[in-house]
Amino acid sequence: MRTKPHFALVWWLSLAQLITWGSSFYGFALFMAPMEQHLHLTRSESSLAFSLALLCEGLMAFLVGRWIDKGYAKQVMTWGSVCVGLAFLVHRWVDSSFAFYALWMLIGAGWSATLYNPAFTVLTQHYPHDFRRAIITMTFLGGLASTVFIPLVAFLESSLGWRDALTVLAFLNLFICVPLHAWVLKEIKPPSHHASNQNSKQSLQHHLKQAPFWLLGAFIVLMMAATSALPPHMVSLLRESGMGNAWAIAVPASIGVLQALGRLVLYFLNDRVPIHQANRWVPWLIPSAFAMLLIGYGQHSFAIAFVFLYGVGNGLLTIVKGTAMAEYVTREHNGALNGILGVPLALSRALSPWLLGLLWQQEIGYRYGLILMVCVCAVAIVCMLLAKKISLQKNL
Repeated sequence: MRTKPHFALVWWLSLAQLITWGSSFYGFALFMAPMEQHLHLTRSESSLAFSLALLCEGLMAFLVGRWIDKGYAKQVMTWGSVCVGLAFLVHRWVDSSFAFYALWMLIGAGWSATLYNPAFTVLTQHYPHDFRRAIITMTFLGGLASTVFIPLVAFLESSLGWRDALTVLAFLNLFICVPLHAWVLKEIKPPSHHASNQNSKQSLQHHLKQAPFWLLGAFIVLMMAATSALPPHMVSLLRESGMGNAWAIAVPASIGVLQALGRLVLYFLNDRVPIHQANRWVPWLIPSAFAMLLIGYGQHSFAIAFVFLYGVGNGLLTIVKGTAMAEYVTREHNGALNGILGVPLALSRALSPWLLGLLWQQEIGYRYGLILMVCVCAVAIVCMLLAKKISLQKNL
């Protein structure tokens, strides 16, 4: 009989996810303007700090994944939270753009050790027969980070000032996330035999030579490019699609709720819908959303359909991307294999919004960009289906 995840572990790790995502990943947008004023930066110069954080996260992802695969999750995630907390603590005294960029690179290193990828690997290790349910639970709670922390950080900044607000966020990471990671992960023991490490290395190299890894890698990177391209252009795109200004601003804010709704539904259907069947249809929600805009460009009803499909699809896609490597390649090296994709993922997240803007034209708006996104998604899904087919055939 399959054992359900021990919810104490999942919920405590989810609380740390909520704080880390909310305070740093979403909090950056609220500290951008004060830092521009304080350091006399342009918008492009201040945004560079976030891009450097994403790049540093990607560069560290493989090393972090290897450490977690070897049993060092407690050390990795605890010190990751220390990095984020100390960076926020020192942030209040930043007086140069160099220091500003350096601190956000440190935060990016902390992200590589604390956000979804390492947490998903930990859950896969702890619950090899039910990791999908655990990951769904975590993403449902973690998905509320923007809902909780954007208003919280805005309140702290307006009432305390940006310096003291940063200190409060530092304390949340240092005095909640650090103890949580040190406590809930204390049972994971590092390996004791050199021979097992050598066998692990050889096994990792074996998987790197197999088609399913590269096909899934293409799926994850391409789908991330498609979903990352849209957020900076969302309001402008919806305005061009027939929505009034108020709706064009309010409706995208509901995407977080729709993501949580999709994950909640999947949680209750997890035992009723076969995993492979869900993995077959979930990714199609994203290109279907883009297709709604192409079919009904300039029509309000199609824009509403787009937002619904995109929000639910994006929420469910996080689970598919987070579990596919463990399901179709290997659970033993899940962290390292996902870590190899760190730099390509960072580049896709950085470049795809720029590409979508480059394809925008006054006469036709985002049509060419939307067509490209549909094609990118279609190629990605074909890659995932091929990886699933090859994997399942090998296991027969």
